[in-house]
Amino acid sequence: MRVLFYHTAADWSGASRAFAVAAHGFVARGETVTVACRADSPAEQAFASQGLDVVSLAISGSVSRDAWRLRPVLKERGIDVAFVHTETEQLVASSALRFSGRGTVIRRVPAGGVPTTGRGARFAARMAASRLLFSTDMDRQRANVGEGAFLAPLGVDVQKADEMRMTSRGTLGVEPGTQLMVCVADRKAKGRITTALRTVALLAPRHPDLRLALVGSGCDDDDTHMHASALGVTPLVRFLGERDDMAAVVGAAEVGWVAAAGDDGVFGCLDFMAAGVPVIAERSPLLAHYVPDGIAGVMLPPAHPNDTAATVANFLADNNQRVAMGKAGRARAAREFTEAAMIDGFVAAASAAGHAALGAAR
Repeated sequence: MRVLFYHTAADWSGASRAFAVAAHGFVARGETVTVACRADSPAEQAFASQGLDVVSLAISGSVSRDAWRLRPVLKERGIDVAFVHTETEQLVASSALRFSGRGTVIRRVPAGGVPTTGRGARFAARMAASRLLFSTDMDRQRANVGEGAFLAPLGVDVQKADEMRMTSRGTLGVEPGTQLMVCVADRKAKGRITTALRTVALLAPRHPDLRLALVGSGCDDDDTHMHASALGVTPLVRFLGERDDMAAVVGAAEVGWVAAAGDDGVFGCLDFMAAGVPVIAERSPLLAHYVPDGIAGVMLPPAHPNDTAATVANFLADNNQRVAMGKAGRARAAREFTEAAMIDGFVAAASAAGHAALGAAR
């Protein structure tokens, strides 16, 4: 089987990571894998640094132009199945596949998302066979697309997390005795990042060893720095920005705060759990699916920073509770959210879609 991952976003994100993990899974099974992505972007650099076969493309935003640029890649590589994330990517890939007369497009719906079914998606479905891939059955049922959609649950490798945790604090230069809280965020989490900063500002006088590390897209921009400065906590915060070594960052934490949503939020929860780090997050149906409240972490209702700070303060003060929650989260990740199951979902989807497309072509 010859598989393509078409990824046009510039940032490295949870969606990028899902594709990278799946790509390595296909390679491990002896399949031919190509990643086509935006040239000169953090995503391209991260895919390439992981040893994947990367084709760099100039992404213009024009469907016809981008399809024309993708077409020779599909033809030269003899692609059977193309994975995409967005409706536009689906339209581009379907247009390019149409010329080769073969292949299926599988559109992966980010965790917690609902697939758009605009004119572009309907037109794409007429040009090439297409299927949907979800991360949870809850998402699939909400989309009401029937049982024909595929499922590939997001997962992590607990053993790799163990190895990273052994050296992570040294890698980040965390001093002994520091009580490090790592906050995983994304560009849409500005309000939740502000809550984390205000919580640190309120707790700092009673917790002099408390430090906050912000990691993810949008964590190192001017607005975030200005908020930290206005609250007087800049010396207590490390602005790490986007990282493709998330496991090394989260493994250094005593407490994990998930401010991100979607794929970034899910991977944040799973990374913390795999590392045995208890999770704090604002309650949502998606994150509650992964982190059972009171067992692997604490789900916070949207609240005033004073209330949040009081909850976090109690959490920080009870070391036995944090250790127990960390162990429970690790066991849950190892049992229910494995990287192997995620890869199996991608492979099963590609195999089924590829066979269906082959049958249709005959």
